Amino acid sequence: MGSRRRTGTLPLNTIHNGDCIAELKKLPDACVDLVFADPPYNLQLAGELLRPNNTRVDGVDDDWDKFSSFAKYDAFCREWLTQCRRILKPDGAIWVIGSYHNIFRLGVVLQDLGFWIQNDVIWRKVNPMPNFRGKRFTNAHETLIWAGHNPKSRVTFNYESLKTGNDDLQMRSDWLFPICSGAERLKDDGGRKAHPTQKPEALIQRILLGCTREGDVVLDPFFGTGTTGAVAKRLGRKFIGIERDPDYARAAGERIARVTPLAPTALETVPSKRTEPRIPFGTIIELGILEPGQKLFDPRRQIRAEVKADGSLTHAGNQASIHRLGALVQGKAACNGWTFWHYEAEGKLKPIDALREEAKRQLGLVKRPFVEAAE
Repeated sequence: MGSRRRTGTLPLNTIHNGDCIAELKKLPDACVDLVFADPPYNLQLAGELLRPNNTRVDGVDDDWDKFSSFAKYDAFCREWLTQCRRILKPDGAIWVIGSYHNIFRLGVVLQDLGFWIQNDVIWRKVNPMPNFRGKRFTNAHETLIWAGHNPKSRVTFNYESLKTGNDDLQMRSDWLFPICSGAERLKDDGGRKAHPTQKPEALIQRILLGCTREGDVVLDPFFGTGTTGAVAKRLGRKFIGIERDPDYARAAGERIARVTPLAPTALETVPSKRTEPRIPFGTIIELGILEPGQKLFDPRRQIRAEVKADGSLTHAGNQASIHRLGALVQGKAACNGWTFWHYEAEGKLKPIDALREEAKRQLGLVKRPFVEAAE
């Protein structure tokens, strides 16, 4: 088993019908970019739940969701999460979803194992199941935990892409989606739900678009009817699914076979500034985009600084970098000099951040032409 972990072939775009822990142990170390896990919630349901008209609520009462004690559930979660952390790449991440029944227990295990929590996200359901007994608040949300492999992991986060899709507003940690219903809901031969906890594809799509790149490997150890695989295939990601129920696994395979991947051009996302090449302000001077002696201004043209040959700025007897001088003149601890300092072009002030595109063009780092020129 040990040698297989080190050298085993990665079974991409496949569904493994078997126990999740046993199947995880067969995978090589550090082979997966993202794990999405929708584990048993351990709902501890006692007896039938009836509607006011005495019809039975089709809740989750399957054997796979039943554990004899919290200790048994915790041990199970620790074991599968340990394996997930082993197969994750150092910069990989995991998303785990749950309800109030289990999400807090999962959070403890994640932190105990060394994962680093990035966010918790609330999925607020627009059409939750009503509370029929009237003894509690209507349970209208589930909680997701997003965690990196370790505190130093450089996890993928397509911030600009998510912001663009959210009408140029930062994506918040409260997400509004309906529960899975209608044509998306898989049914068995008898017309009943094929799986009681099928998640909406929109939820998985946001996670994969926000936290993976095209070609990344996504693993789902509780594959169910294959929502993760279907979305991964459509978005140009690779998947590995593990599901112990043969009926669920069969339904997932048939579902994924019907998915048509998007064209590569449709998968292009807004580039992240964090991944762009670093352009120091001194490079702007060296390339002649700005000249030594040229004047820079704050956005209101109330402060004027002079550019020096070494890439520093001077103002009122102080000489420092664009960031340090920007902080100094404002009396602040820090400043982004690229957005604070402006140059004059065609009678208007423009942030020097725009000049980095010209530098990238001259250095051969971008193909599109630069449309602004410093005067």
